[in-house]
Amino acid sequence: MDFTFSEDHAMFRDSVRGLLERECTPERVRTLWQPSDSPGSRVLWGKLAELGIFGMMAPENAGGLAMNEVDLVLPLIETGRAAFPGPVVECAAVAVPALRDLGDEALQELWLAGVASGDTILGFAHAANNLVADADVVDALLVGQGSELHLFPSDQLSLTHQPANDPGRRLFKVDVSSGSADTRIAGGQAASSLIADALDRGAFGTAAQLVGVAQQLVDIAVTYATQREQFGKPIGSFQAIKHALATVQVKIEFAKPLLYRAANSLATRADTRSADVSQAKAGAGEAATAAAKTSLQVHGAIGYTWECDLQIWMKRAWSLDLAWGSAAFHRGRVADAIIDGSSPARSFGFEAR
Repeated sequence: MDFTFSEDHAMFRDSVRGLLERECTPERVRTLWQPSDSPGSRVLWGKLAELGIFGMMAPENAGGLAMNEVDLVLPLIETGRAAFPGPVVECAAVAVPALRDLGDEALQELWLAGVASGDTILGFAHAANNLVADADVVDALLVGQGSELHLFPSDQLSLTHQPANDPGRRLFKVDVSSGSADTRIAGGQAASSLIADALDRGAFGTAAQLVGVAQQLVDIAVTYATQREQFGKPIGSFQAIKHALATVQVKIEFAKPLLYRAANSLATRADTRSADVSQAKAGAGEAATAAAKTSLQVHGAIGYTWECDLQIWMKRAWSLDLAWGSAAFHRGRVADAIIDGSSPARSFGFEAR
């Protein structure tokens, strides 16, 4: 299996990184914590859309690029690295391919062309998430209800804001009791398949962002360790600091191939995709939470202060670790595949029996 990305993949990643470094600064992220600006102007969202991220997995007939998860994974890592606000994963990695796979060209033309241009934001409410992130900024929300999939325009949504530890991910309880034949877009086995795929894609996209978050936390800690001095030396020269940061970096490097494998499995519709995605989500969550803990320890007491930007990525690591299935949930899915044999778990020629 070849995990090598092409030159085009690398160039696109660099373009996304360059844009986010210019436009999605910590100062800008802080301003977007306020509901009035979350992304009310959609300026930042629109600039990311201009690069084509939100239409990458949309079909060409709806203004998309007809790409797949392998093409999307590196840009998603960059949105995590920048702590980009808004439902990027739910829109680009979950809702768009769900409408694509539904095969309803009328719905695709109605919603996906606007998504590709940045004029429309879609979200996805799944049973794996008790609360829906950023539901207040979507133009429509896909909602999985048992064996039915519904699409609610924003004016039909009843939202109740809930407290959250991450100001960049506003959480809402969504009342979907108004679901009817008018909002139902799929039912039966077709809907169940779309909802199951949404869980895998949501966990995959969140894992990608967690890898970016983890790397940014390490980078921030390394920079601080080279500047902060104690006993006349940068604290980064002390072996305890070096080893702690190196341990986290190893976790990140181990999480990356799991993530890339999950992207490939989703793109090729491999029968191992659910287990592969769960391995990636658990590994990325472990790396990100370890990075949050270690970077806070490197910063010491200053890391607890509101003025320190470190909190942006620590809170994002904690919130994403629980989104689209906790680590315990995903380890359980891997155990079901490998130990119980209740789902496929083939890996590099080996198959559990």
